[in-house]
Amino acid sequence: MGHPPNKILRDNIESKLGRRLSKGEFELFSNLLERAFLPKKHQLVQTGSRCKYLYFIEKGLLHSYTTDSAGQSHTIQFGFEGHWISDLYGFLSQKPAIFNIEALEDTSVLNLSKDNFEFALSTIPSFERFFRILIQNAYVNSQQRIAENYTADAEQRYRTLIKQQPDLLQRVPQYLIASYLGIKPQSLSRIRQKLKNR
Repeated sequence: MGHPPNKILRDNIESKLGRRLSKGEFELFSNLLERAFLPKKHQLVQTGSRCKYLYFIEKGLLHSYTTDSAGQSHTIQFGFEGHWISDLYGFLSQKPAIFNIEALEDTSVLNLSKDNFEFALSTIPSFERFFRILIQNAYVNSQQRIAENYTADAEQRYRTLIKQQPDLLQRVPQYLIASYLGIKPQSLSRIRQKLKNR
Protein backbone atom coordinates (compact mmCIF):
# COMPACT_ATOMS: atom_id res chain seq x y z
CA MET A 1 0.00 0.00 0.00
CA GLY A 2 1.06 3.61 -0.47
CA HIS A 3 2.86 5.15 -3.43
CA PRO A 4 4.42 8.47 -4.43
CA PRO A 5 2.05 11.47 -4.24
CA ASN A 6 0.10 12.00 -7.42
CA LYS A 7 -0.46 15.40 -9.05
CA ILE A 8 -3.72 14.52 -10.85
CA LEU A 9 -5.20 13.26 -7.55
CA ARG A 10 -3.98 16.28 -5.60
CA ASP A 11 -5.40 18.67 -8.23
CA ASN A 12 -8.78 16.88 -8.06
CA ILE A 13 -8.99 17.17 -4.26
CA GLU A 14 -7.75 20.77 -4.08
CA SER A 15 -10.10 21.95 -6.83
CA LYS A 16 -13.09 20.56 -4.88
CA LEU A 17 -11.87 21.95 -1.54
CA GLY A 18 -10.89 25.31 -3.06
CA ARG A 19 -7.60 25.33 -1.14
CA ARG A 20 -4.18 23.69 -0.97
CA LEU A 21 -3.68 20.53 1.10
CA SER A 22 -0.80 20.37 3.54
CA LYS A 23 1.94 17.84 2.73
CA GLY A 24 0.92 15.83 5.81
CA GLU A 25 -2.78 15.68 4.88
CA PHE A 26 -2.03 14.55 1.34
CA GLU A 27 0.56 11.97 2.39
CA LEU A 28 -1.75 10.51 5.02
CA PHE A 29 -4.55 10.19 2.47
CA SER A 30 -2.23 8.86 -0.28
CA ASN A 31 -1.14 6.05 2.04
CA LEU A 32 -4.76 4.87 2.28
CA LEU A 33 -4.90 4.21 -1.48
CA GLU A 34 -3.79 1.20 -3.46
CA ARG A 35 -2.94 1.35 -7.17
CA ALA A 36 -4.34 -1.22 -9.59
CA PHE A 37 -3.83 -1.68 -13.34
CA LEU A 38 -6.81 -2.91 -15.35
CA PRO A 39 -6.63 -4.28 -18.89
CA LYS A 40 -9.26 -3.17 -21.39
CA LYS A 41 -12.60 -5.01 -20.84
CA HIS A 42 -11.70 -5.85 -17.22
CA GLN A 43 -14.84 -6.04 -15.07
CA LEU A 44 -14.12 -4.01 -11.93
CA VAL A 45 -17.55 -4.29 -10.29
CA GLN A 46 -20.38 -6.68 -11.11
CA THR A 47 -24.07 -6.29 -10.33
CA GLY A 48 -24.94 -8.34 -7.28
CA SER A 49 -21.37 -8.50 -5.94
CA ARG A 50 -19.87 -6.32 -3.20
CA CYS A 51 -18.47 -2.96 -4.26
CA LYS A 52 -15.46 -2.70 -1.95
CA TYR A 53 -13.85 0.46 -3.28
CA LEU A 54 -14.12 4.01 -4.49
CA TYR A 55 -11.91 4.34 -7.58
CA PHE A 56 -9.90 7.38 -8.67
CA ILE A 57 -8.92 7.13 -12.34
CA GLU A 58 -5.28 8.10 -12.92
CA LYS A 59 -5.21 7.10 -16.58
CA GLY A 60 -7.68 5.40 -18.87
CA LEU A 61 -11.45 5.16 -19.13
CA LEU A 62 -14.18 3.24 -17.29
CA HIS A 63 -17.93 3.08 -17.68
CA SER A 64 -20.71 1.93 -15.39
CA TYR A 65 -23.76 0.23 -16.81
CA THR A 66 -26.76 -1.89 -15.96
CA THR A 67 -28.32 -4.75 -17.92
CA ASP A 68 -32.09 -5.13 -18.27
CA SER A 69 -34.11 -8.37 -18.24
CA ALA A 70 -33.79 -8.62 -22.04
CA GLY A 71 -29.98 -8.57 -21.76
CA GLN A 72 -29.70 -5.01 -23.12
CA SER A 73 -26.95 -2.86 -21.55
CA HIS A 74 -27.58 0.75 -20.50
CA THR A 75 -24.58 3.00 -19.84
CA ILE A 76 -24.95 5.10 -16.69
CA GLN A 77 -21.64 6.97 -16.49
CA PHE A 78 -18.27 7.40 -18.19
CA GLY A 79 -15.23 7.88 -15.96
CA PHE A 80 -12.17 9.64 -17.39
CA GLU A 81 -8.77 10.56 -15.94
CA GLY A 82 -9.10 12.73 -12.87
CA HIS A 83 -12.57 11.42 -11.96
CA TRP A 84 -13.88 9.20 -9.18
CA ILE A 85 -16.20 6.30 -9.98
CA SER A 86 -17.94 3.56 -7.98
CA ASP A 87 -21.27 1.93 -7.43
CA LEU A 88 -22.08 4.43 -4.66
CA TYR A 89 -25.19 2.51 -3.64
CA GLY A 90 -23.20 -0.67 -3.03
CA PHE A 91 -20.15 1.08 -1.60
CA LEU A 92 -21.98 3.24 0.93
CA SER A 93 -24.67 0.72 1.95
CA GLN A 94 -22.43 -2.37 1.68
CA LYS A 95 -25.34 -4.08 -0.09
CA PRO A 96 -24.89 -5.86 -3.46
CA ALA A 97 -23.89 -3.51 -6.29
CA ILE A 98 -26.60 -2.38 -8.70
CA PHE A 99 -24.20 -1.40 -11.53
CA ASN A 100 -21.33 -3.03 -13.41
CA ILE A 101 -18.08 -1.10 -13.95
CA GLU A 102 -15.81 -2.05 -16.85
CA ALA A 103 -12.56 -0.71 -18.35
CA LEU A 104 -12.99 0.67 -21.88
CA GLU A 105 -9.20 1.17 -22.17
CA ASP A 106 -6.16 -0.09 -20.27
CA THR A 107 -6.65 1.84 -17.04
CA SER A 108 -4.78 2.73 -13.85
CA VAL A 109 -6.89 3.40 -10.74
CA LEU A 110 -6.31 4.24 -7.09
CA ASN A 111 -8.59 2.16 -4.83
CA LEU A 112 -9.98 3.47 -1.55
CA SER A 113 -11.53 0.74 0.62
CA LYS A 114 -14.62 1.34 2.76
CA ASP A 115 -12.53 1.05 5.97
CA ASN A 116 -9.99 3.56 4.68
CA PHE A 117 -12.78 5.85 3.49
CA GLU A 118 -14.26 5.83 7.02
CA PHE A 119 -10.78 6.38 8.50
CA ALA A 120 -10.20 9.41 6.23
CA LEU A 121 -13.59 10.87 7.22
CA SER A 122 -12.91 10.50 10.94
CA THR A 123 -9.24 11.52 11.09
CA ILE A 124 -8.57 14.04 8.29
CA PRO A 125 -11.10 16.93 8.56
CA SER A 126 -10.38 18.15 5.00
CA PHE A 127 -11.42 14.78 3.65
CA GLU A 128 -14.75 14.75 5.43
CA ARG A 129 -15.47 17.98 3.55
CA PHE A 130 -13.97 16.67 0.29
CA PHE A 131 -16.11 13.50 0.24
CA ARG A 132 -19.22 15.43 1.23
CA ILE A 133 -18.66 17.68 -1.81
CA LEU A 134 -17.88 14.68 -4.05
CA ILE A 135 -21.02 12.75 -3.04
CA GLN A 136 -23.12 15.93 -3.14
CA ASN A 137 -21.91 16.59 -6.73
CA ALA A 138 -22.63 12.98 -7.73
CA TYR A 139 -26.20 13.35 -6.40
CA VAL A 140 -26.73 16.71 -8.14
CA ASN A 141 -25.41 15.28 -11.45
CA SER A 142 -27.70 12.25 -11.22
CA GLN A 143 -30.73 14.48 -10.53
CA GLN A 144 -29.79 16.72 -13.45
CA ARG A 145 -29.45 13.70 -15.74
CA ILE A 146 -32.86 12.35 -14.69
CA ALA A 147 -34.46 15.76 -15.35
CA GLU A 148 -32.72 16.06 -18.76
CA ASN A 149 -33.98 12.63 -19.78
CA TYR A 150 -37.54 13.90 -19.33
CA THR A 151 -37.17 17.46 -20.60
CA ALA A 152 -34.44 17.52 -23.29
CA ASP A 153 -34.55 15.71 -26.61
CA ALA A 154 -31.74 13.35 -27.68
CA GLU A 155 -29.95 16.02 -29.74
CA GLN A 156 -29.81 18.43 -26.77
CA ARG A 157 -28.56 15.63 -24.48
CA TYR A 158 -25.89 14.71 -27.04
CA ARG A 159 -24.71 18.32 -27.35
CA THR A 160 -24.52 18.67 -23.54
CA LEU A 161 -22.52 15.44 -23.28
CA ILE A 162 -20.01 16.46 -25.97
CA LYS A 163 -19.59 19.89 -24.38
CA GLN A 164 -18.81 18.26 -21.00
CA GLN A 165 -16.55 15.54 -22.48
CA PRO A 166 -15.10 16.78 -25.81
CA ASP A 167 -12.80 13.75 -26.31
CA LEU A 168 -15.67 11.30 -25.84
CA LEU A 169 -16.10 10.73 -29.60
CA GLN A 170 -12.45 9.71 -30.04
CA ARG A 171 -12.41 7.32 -27.08
CA VAL A 172 -15.89 5.79 -26.67
CA PRO A 173 -17.62 3.51 -29.20
CA GLN A 174 -20.70 5.11 -30.74
CA TYR A 175 -23.03 2.34 -29.50
CA LEU A 176 -22.08 3.17 -25.87
CA ILE A 177 -22.71 6.89 -26.40
CA ALA A 178 -26.12 5.95 -27.84
CA SER A 179 -26.73 3.67 -24.84
CA TYR A 180 -25.87 6.53 -22.44
CA LEU A 181 -28.33 8.81 -24.27
CA GLY A 182 -31.03 6.11 -24.27
CA ILE A 183 -31.29 5.97 -28.08
CA LYS A 184 -30.42 3.53 -30.89
CA PRO A 185 -26.99 3.87 -32.61
CA GLN A 186 -28.81 4.73 -35.91
CA SER A 187 -30.53 7.68 -34.20
CA LEU A 188 -27.16 8.91 -32.90
CA SER A 189 -25.72 8.67 -36.44
CA ARG A 190 -28.59 10.83 -37.72
CA ILE A 191 -28.04 13.42 -34.97
CA ARG A 192 -24.30 13.57 -35.67
CA GLN A 193 -24.91 13.91 -39.43
CA LYS A 194 -27.46 16.68 -38.85
CA LEU A 195 -25.06 18.65 -36.63
CA LYS A 196 -22.22 18.15 -39.13
CA ASN A 197 -24.35 19.54 -41.97
CA ARG A 198 -25.23 22.72 -40.06
